[in-house]
Amino acid sequence: MKPAAAIAAVSPPAPRPAPTFEPIHTRRAFEEICERIRAQIAAGTLRPGDKLPAERELALQLGVGRNALREALRSLEIAGIVRLHKGAKGGAFIQSGDANRMNDVVRDMLSLGSISVAELTESRLHILDLVVRLACERATRADLDALEANIDETERVTAAGRYLERVECSREFYRLLVAAAHNQVLAMIVRSITEILMQFVYGRVAAGGKPQPKLVEKRRAFLAALRARDPELATRLMRSHLASVHRLLEPFVDASTGQLPAASGA
Repeated sequence: MKPAAAIAAVSPPAPRPAPTFEPIHTRRAFEEICERIRAQIAAGTLRPGDKLPAERELALQLGVGRNALREALRSLEIAGIVRLHKGAKGGAFIQSGDANRMNDVVRDMLSLGSISVAELTESRLHILDLVVRLACERATRADLDALEANIDETERVTAAGRYLERVECSREFYRLLVAAAHNQVLAMIVRSITEILMQFVYGRVAAGGKPQPKLVEKRRAFLAALRARDPELATRLMRSHLASVHRLLEPFVDASTGQLPAASGA
């Protein structure tokens, strides 16, 4: 017979309790439905991949009409919390979240004048300081090799004069860099700010603007500092590069509002 400890070690985990929902009594039922579902997620009763009860059953549990429930599910879908599927095997499934939602929020705030380009570029400088320092500590060989492959591709498209492709290489470079810091919160923030600013860099290049000189050389020097685990040199090189990129955006900023105009062709 197997020892009791060995049997316990291979026992399956206890099943999670099924989510249950109390009836709702409110004038704006769809908002309360959203809060109830979010509360079940926060409590761990619902996890990514889980399927919500069927529409009719869930409406009965909550004591709401199916129209209010559908409105709530559409709202949660827009927020990236649930994924709706039609058909016999369809339903509402919990998602792991949509980091791209942050891009939309920051872009809307910029368009509405709630934040300025100057604030975005300033934030980018300070956030990437931290990202570079963490990458110096945490980057794996695979992380560094991925950055090197990106720089090699940047060199190829630059030599071929394919400058719009080079912009895409730059976008990917920052994604790989923040991935090397191994912090998902920083990754979301950097991707959001980079995505917005790179649209304007793309628009500038598409309009015939001159590409930044010696980009490949700067990238290789920066990567060498990362490989050497030298945070002081790496942050200094990154700050110098970002300052030159941000200067390229200054002619596009409306002096009266501090905003960038809509990026055509981006």
